[in-house]
Amino acid sequence: MKKIQFLSWLSLSFYGVGQIPDLPAMSRPNVSRIQNYADQNYYTPAKPNIPFVPHGGLSNQRRAQIEQQNQRMFQDDFKRIAQEQELTKNKEEYNRQQALEHSFYNLPSLSGKAGAQAYYDAYHQLASLNPENYAVSQANFIVENAYYEGKQNFNQFKSGIQKTSKQLLQKMKDRKQDTESSTDKNLMIFEFLSKGMKLGGVQHKAVKYDFEDYMGTKDWSKMFVSKLLKTGSGQCHSMPLLYLMLAEEMNTEAYLAYAPNHTYIRFLDGEGEWQNAELTNGIFTANSLILESGYIKSEALQNDIYMKNLSKKELLAHFYADLANGYIHKYGMDEFVDNTLDKALEYSPNNIYANQLKSMYQQARLAYVAGQLGVTDLENPEDLKKIRFYPQAVALLQETKAQFNHIDNLGFVMMPEGAYEQWLGNMKGESNRQKSEELADRMRQVNAEKQKQKQQEALKQAREQKKRESEQSKEKARYFKIDPKHF
Repeated sequence: MKKIQFLSWLSLSFYGVGQIPDLPAMSRPNVSRIQNYADQNYYTPAKPNIPFVPHGGLSNQRRAQIEQQNQRMFQDDFKRIAQEQELTKNKEEYNRQQALEHSFYNLPSLSGKAGAQAYYDAYHQLASLNPENYAVSQANFIVENAYYEGKQNFNQFKSGIQKTSKQLLQKMKDRKQDTESSTDKNLMIFEFLSKGMKLGGVQHKAVKYDFEDYMGTKDWSKMFVSKLLKTGSGQCHSMPLLYLMLAEEMNTEAYLAYAPNHTYIRFLDGEGEWQNAELTNGIFTANSLILESGYIKSEALQNDIYMKNLSKKELLAHFYADLANGYIHKYGMDEFVDNTLDKALEYSPNNIYANQLKSMYQQARLAYVAGQLGVTDLENPEDLKKIRFYPQAVALLQETKAQFNHIDNLGFVMMPEGAYEQWLGNMKGESNRQKSEELADRMRQVNAEKQKQKQQEALKQAREQKKRESEQSKEKARYFKIDPKHF
């Protein structure tokens, strides 16, 4: 996940006096060229040469009255036209000033850059999905395809996932496993990704962790599932998403969950216990091991920002945040980022990923506006005081402070990159791997016992059904039709 930096100046208050900085240069209308419609003579044209139409029987006085009436009508028409033109010009000037003010207090739009339209299209495609019922593979493809400017093929992307899921189900049948068991299907997906296996005569290797640019700082496409499918390597962003797609195709339940700078998979086992599938290390982890990172406060657990199953709607918020993050990496910050993150937070107000990106956007916007006002050092209290003369800039500062405070109140603690790498490394310990194997064996044994009981129950029901059918046949045999001819 993208990191944010907290600024010390966000806690400052603004009092005292100072010089009002110069506003940015704005083009102003040339007053001398504006028509003075208040002067009726300005727009009164020369007296029109109206042809005389004989009016038989009309007196000269009546003709003069008609001519005066016509002149008044012309003057009224010219006044009305002049008023309409003045209103139009005033409206255009107002709109122009509004546009200037809007651009002054917002980051410059990047929509004109090559390929940016694909992100706007992707936003509308995500918005068209049913937030409670959509295909994870489709939502993910929409996000990734925006980065590739709409040039990828969805059917090709989805067919590969469908093929693998069918092969995994066939593998379960070959092993005499219960293809109706959610736990068994999750174990099969986990084994495929963490250990690899032979499917359809082809040996598939375990998915490897890509340590090079694993945060996608240099190349955001390294976070994509399509890249994972192509190279066989990924990280904590792409691996869990591929797992969810396979689970969806195999019609079993699995959920995405957050940890600091991290995502992983959760599913319910046969004993009703939630299991944590850690794909970066290929082990099942206990909750205590996740908490050992040291960056999960009690407030974070209370506010459900970590170690919680994401609902379908909350997962869609994750995809909106991914869409915004891809736009940031490819183009930068503008209102598209803000609008996309607002949609994410509409679906999941406490989503820590979207909230972090929102704080980054507001910080960038504040820095831009402050620069427009002549504030060059946001961490200098004296320099920052300049914006107190501009209510909209002050409101923007307060919004930025509020967003940072909101993240603090959610229980977020910044996890340094080195600490994250150390935490991942600690999970690779032999003792953790041994516990994971024991846990997986227990889940298999429980499921095997349940499958055996299920088979015995099915066999019992089949025997009882056969017995009932046999008794019904004997009962029918007691009765036979008597032919009247025999009497």
